[in-house]
Formats: sequence, C-alpha cells, structure tokens
Amino acid sequence: MFFNRITLIKTIKERLMRPITKPLVSQLRLPSPTPKALVLACILRLGLSACQPNTVEQTDTAVEIDNDKASVTQTSQTAAAGKPVVYQVFTRLYGNTNTTNKAWGTIAENGVGKFSDFTDVALQDIKSLGTTHLWYTGVPHHALVNDYTAYGIGNDDPDVVKGRAGSPYAVKDYYNVNPDLADNPATRLAEFEALIDRTHANGMQVIIDIVPNHVARNYHSISAPKGEPDFGANDDKTNTYSRHNNFYYVVGEDFQVPQASDGYLPLGGETHPLIDAKFAESPAKWTGNSSRLAKPDANDWYETVKINYGVKPDGGHDFPALPKEYANKSAAEHLAFWQAQATDDIPDSWRKFEHIAQYWLAKGVDGFRYDMAEMVPVEFWSYLNSHIKHTNPDAFILAEVYNPDLYRDYIHLGKMDYLYDKVDLYDTLKAIIQGKASTAAIATIQAKVSDIDQHMLHFLENHDEQRINTIEFAGNPFNALPAMVISTTLSRSPTLLYFGQDVGEQGAENAGFGQPTRTSIFDYMGVPAHQRWMNNGKFDGGQSTSDEKTLRAYYQTLLNLSHTATALSGEYRELDSLQRQNKLKGYDDSVFAFSRFNEVQQLIIVSNFSQSHSKQFTLQLPNTLIQTWQISSNKKLTDLLKSTPQNQQLILHKDGSASVDIELAPLQSVILNVANKA
Repeated sequence: MFFNRITLIKTIKERLMRPITKPLVSQLRLPSPTPKALVLACILRLGLSACQPNTVEQTDTAVEIDNDKASVTQTSQTAAAGKPVVYQVFTRLYGNTNTTNKAWGTIAENGVGKFSDFTDVALQDIKSLGTTHLWYTGVPHHALVNDYTAYGIGNDDPDVVKGRAGSPYAVKDYYNVNPDLADNPATRLAEFEALIDRTHANGMQVIIDIVPNHVARNYHSISAPKGEPDFGANDDKTNTYSRHNNFYYVVGEDFQVPQASDGYLPLGGETHPLIDAKFAESPAKWTGNSSRLAKPDANDWYETVKINYGVKPDGGHDFPALPKEYANKSAAEHLAFWQAQATDDIPDSWRKFEHIAQYWLAKGVDGFRYDMAEMVPVEFWSYLNSHIKHTNPDAFILAEVYNPDLYRDYIHLGKMDYLYDKVDLYDTLKAIIQGKASTAAIATIQAKVSDIDQHMLHFLENHDEQRINTIEFAGNPFNALPAMVISTTLSRSPTLLYFGQDVGEQGAENAGFGQPTRTSIFDYMGVPAHQRWMNNGKFDGGQSTSDEKTLRAYYQTLLNLSHTATALSGEYRELDSLQRQNKLKGYDDSVFAFSRFNEVQQLIIVSNFSQSHSKQFTLQLPNTLIQTWQISSNKKLTDLLKSTPQNQQLILHKDGSASVDIELAPLQSVILNVANKA
C-alpha cells in the first residue's frame, strides 16, 4: 500500500535517525491562500521568458572518508558542466487522454498510456524542460489485473494485487515489460526498445526501476534468457534461511491473504473468478517489508515477497565483508574485490540482480532507480554497481534511502551516484511552505551534507509524495515556487521533476486503491492538468489554463537555467547567517539567500516564501566572498529569471564587503548574475 511505505519511512526516521531541530515560527503561520489575482501578479512580475520490528537489520556503520580521495565517488554526471535534470514520468499515465476517471475503472473505461504516446513531439516537449534523463516509472512487467493469457502470460490474483493496474514495485518478470504499455502485447519488448532509441535520438538518457528488496508474490518470468532460473526455483524450502535461497520461508505454514481493513475489497468489491481471499503459496514466504508472518497484516506489503541477500534472520551477514577502506576506492577496485571472492560466497540473489541489470544495459538503458535501497545490504550495492559501472562507466544510479546516518555508506561503499534528499531538504522546504519552520533551517541541513551535496538528488514531487497543489502540501502550486528555486539551485546535485508538477497537477481523483493528493500508481486513470497541456498529443498547452501556462513557463526557465548555468556546478556559500547575525532590517524567517559561483560565473540567489508580504532589504556580502570573486569595482546584476534587463548593482564598500538592494514581491525569487564587466 502507498501509505504503508510512508509508515515505514516514518518508522525508519524515528528509530534510526537523529532528529533535526526545526524551529517553529509563529509569525510565519501562513494566512489563507493568497487570492489568485495576487498570486498571478506576483508571478507575472517575474517576467518569465519562455525498519519495522521484523525487518532484517543492517549492521553497517558509518565510515570515515578521505576527502583527498573523495573524487573516486564522483561520476561523469557530477563532474559534468551542466547539472542533470531528471524527468520522472509514470509511463502508464503519461499519454492517456481518457478523462472518465472511474474508481477501479478498467482500461476500456479509463484508458491507459502507451510507449507509442512518447512521440518525437512528446519527447521534445520533455526535453524543453532542460531534461537530461528520462525516468520511465513502471516499465518492468509487474503484477496487474488484466487478461493476457493469449500471449502466454498467466493471470494475477487480485487478492495479492494492489489496485487494478497494480503496483509497479511488485515486479513479476524482470526480463520483459508491462503488456499494458504496448500497442501489441506480443511485441511489447520491441516497442520499449524502440522507445529507448527515440529517447536517445531526442537527446535524453533512459532510466528504469529495479526493486532488489522484493518481487511480486506471483513472480514468474516467461522471458528470461535460457539458463536463467526464476527467483526461488532452486530454493530449499525446508529451511527458513539458506545463503543461496532467494526467499525466506515460514516453514510449515501456508500463506494466508491478510484480513482486509477499512472496508477494503479487491477491485472495490467487483466479482472476479480469482477473488476468493486465497492465494496458494506453500510454505509461506516473508513479505516484502520483512514481515515474517504467514498471514501478514493489511498494512504490510503483502503483494510482494522479501528477497534474501545473505542476511540471516538474526541480522548476521553470510557474505564477505567489504573493508571500510573501500569507501575511498573506485568502482573498478570494488569490482576487483568481488571478483576475487569464492563463487560460493556470493549469494545467488546477488548474481540474479546483476544479470537483470546487465540485460537492460545491453538493451540501451542508461541507468537505474533503486526502490527502498536501504533495506538491502551495502555490500550488495558495491557488488551490483561496480559491475554496472564496468559495463557503462557513465550509468546513472539513483537510490531511495531515507536514513541520513547511512547516506555516506551507500554513496562511498555502495557506489551510488545519487540518493534522495527527502528527509532533510524536502521535508524542511515543505515545512517552510506550510509556515512550520524557519528558512534558517536550510543552511543548517545543507551544511550537514556539504561533503556529499553533489550526490543528494533534490525534488518537490515524485510518485511517493503528495502533489504540491493540494491543501495537504502547499495549497496552490505558486506557493512552492521559492522552494523550487532553492531545491534546484542550492547544490551541485541533480533536480527531479515529476510529470504534471510543472502544470500544477492535483492528484485529486479517487482512483480506487490509495487516497487522493497523490496521483495513483495503482489504477488506470487520467491526469487532468497534464492532459490539458498534452492537448491530444500536440503538447502545446492548447487546453491549459492561464495559471498552468504561467507555471509551466516558470519551470521551463528555471530548469533550463539549472542545467546551463555553470556556477550551479561550482561552489556554494550561504548568506543567510550573516544577515541574521547583523539583524538586517527586512530580512526575516521567510527569506533565504545564498551564492553559487565558479571561475566564470557568480550568482546571488534570494527567495521570499511569504505569500502575502513583499520584502525589501540591503543584502550584505562578506569581504571573503568578494575577495574570492576578485571584484574590485561595482558590478551590474542581471536577474536570470527575468526576460527584461534590470538596473541592479552590486555596490563595493571600502572594507571590501559589498551589498545589493533587494526588493521581492510575495513568492518571488531572484537569481542575480554578476556581470564580468562593470
């Protein structure tokens, strides 16, 4: 279930992480949503230019990193001139033009998107947002409720499928793709291969999901290469655990479908020949979130089964330990370490997932996003990622990790390129938008990751999180624009944009499984604001509202800037603490300022989170920064978020410091470029 993941994240945070102090600012309690006219006036002023108790615990500890050798963890992406921009698209929903949106609706009723919907026009539209990497979510063949027996595909039991379309994270065949997405299910793999080629031809790289922690309860590959056995095919089911078993077993007990809660019924109570509150599995396997019960709870990930990586039920490791000094070694050195190990010492599940990754790399996939990566031991990631980097040194590797205490282990020992910056930056920005935290927290959390900032992917939406344009998040999409500016420009890390975010999608539909505020990943649905922009395949905003077009233009300007402004791949210097120390008049807990720079470009970035109050102050720049920039005279400033020239200046003072007069409308941000010449 969707909310089960949120519960697990909360559990991880509470049990494993040091709490972050987020001061409440009573004076920042936001008023009722700003009237639309005021919001639009503010925006238009910018001048837009175009683990649970049962969980098998990890025992890895944090390691010390030799900063002189830290570069071995950098990838071609982190070292490149432009920051990556990742566009996440839920493949099943993206091209669907059907607007029926019936709860629990079938494909015939609600429609479904196809690989073929990603035309050159569609891909160029995505590219126009500055996109460098396109993450196609939901591609591997997962459990779903539809009849494809004519194509040799067995039916899935709705008793162990969430929603009608199914969870993309309950994969049933890693060697093929979701037949829902193909015009002809018989040629579904070839259709996806053609999409890979089209994406490359349009100047973007392809990312797909791999979910090593769990697979669908009904996993069975009909497409695996010859000699590649299914998960569990060779397991010794008489033992709860064995190193080379792919699953854990509840020996002597059969699986039982969970007792439904909150009135839930598969397919909303619809009659179906396979719905009988039973699913044949003997002996029962551990569930994906590590529940060891033969009858898991309704809040468990009961549609999935846990993969065994050589972690014993008591938490002990049954595989070679990776020496801590490998935190400072390259992927090639990691690969050599694993190649030197005895074959029998490597758990079978490790090899199976390495084969899966190599299969997709051979088909042209450029990288992977790993679901719930921290539920799998770091050593496995070292093994897998070093093999991937050997095949493709430029592969883009992104992992879902929510425990800050483990970030460095997964980056340096696990050889991840990027991790989600959810627990710190995302959560803090959301709290600031809601008036529950001070902007001062931004500098604090950024300092915590200063040594790994280029590895922390930033986002404000993805398929797991609430849509911005909901009362539960920001109230309207314009309220989040200051946060989006900061998220996009604060560090050297990539930025992720979720489809529909750029036009203010609400996710308000009751799709069936799950709750509104998040666009459903479990059912067949349309995505209204995105559909209006899509305009029946024209991708020109022909049906979009003026608000949606304004929002889209802002995102387009910002994201392209994030990819092309070289300073954003350079250094960071926060300016917030200086203003607070000097008790700068007009600068308060709804404002945040910082600088980004390299040898050829210097930027001053300031955002106003207030929905109703303008801000006016003289921003102070320390002499140490001015010396670094080698500025010896006043400089003209250009706001890169505006299309018209501005008459702003950086004023140099006798003590070597400088200042800039700042005036911000509600929700306005500026990205001031320091001119090379006076």
